[in-house]
Amino acid sequence: MPDVFTTAKRSEVMSRIKGRGNKETELVLVRLFRAEGITGWRRHAALVGRPDFTFRAQRVVVFVDGCFWHMCPKHFHMPANNRAFGRKKLTANQARDRLVTKTLRAADWRVVRIWEHDLRKPARVLARIRAALGG
Repeated sequence: MPDVFTTAKRSEVMSRIKGRGNKETELVLVRLFRAEGITGWRRHAALVGRPDFTFRAQRVVVFVDGCFWHMCPKHFHMPANNRAFGRKKLTANQARDRLVTKTLRAADWRVVRIWEHDLRKPARVLARIRAALGG
């Protein structure tokens, strides 16, 4: 079915759609933290890259990266439509992730990046976070 809008109008309409973040995956991690008694974290601290979780006392930040938006090597498939735009957008996301990680590490933060699919193995995720927290 052809689009009912012109290309310019479709672009305008799409630009007004606001992202909702990765709330579901973050809430899975919140439940894991609470169940395991992991405390001292805050969500969305005002640091570069807006980490999903920040442990200020230990200087640890945690990002939960979605398999699609961050191009997971296991699960990512390039969309069939508008490939040029998709590739540009998604590779820019990866470049931004590398820059954020590098910037935070330069400021003496430990950075933990968790893939969305890793949440299916909570013991492994919790082990990585505990190791970063030093315990």
